Amino acid sequence: MSHRTRQQVRALHAYERVKRVPPGERADYATHVHALGAAVLRNGLAAALAFLERELESEKAKQARPVGRLLEDLADALLPGLPRTADARLPEAVRRLEMSDYMLATRELLRTLVWFRRAVQATFTQEERSHVAAGGR
Repeated sequence: MSHRTRQQVRALHAYERVKRVPPGERADYATHVHALGAAVLRNGLAAALAFLERELESEKAKQARPVGRLLEDLADALLPGLPRTADARLPEAVRRLEMSDYMLATRELLRTLVWFRRAVQATFTQEERSHVAAGGR
C-alpha cells in the first residue's frame, strides 16, 4: 500500500489538471493561476473567488473557459472544510464556511496554488505562460 503526503497529492492533482488545459486556454489559465495567490493574500479568499466568478460570467460570452476550468480544478482538489455537493460551486461554498473552516480553506488553497503554479511553469511553453507581457490581457 502506497501512502502519499498531502504535498504529493496536491502535486499530482495539479499536474494532472494543468496537462488537460487546451492550448487555446493556456495563456488565460496561467494568468489566473499566477494572480490568484496574490489576490487571496491581498483581498481574502472570498473576494478573490468573487473576482473569478465575475470573470466567469464574461467568459460565457466569449465561449472560452479557463476561469471555469480553474475553479473546477481547485474545487476538485478536495480542500478540507468545503462542503462537497454535486451542484456546489467553489465561491458559494467558501462564502458559507464558518470562520475556522474559512481560514483552513484559505491556507489549503494557497498550498494547492503553489503546485498549480509549478505545474503551469513546467508544462506550458514560455509563450503560453507570458501572454500578459505580450499584451494579450
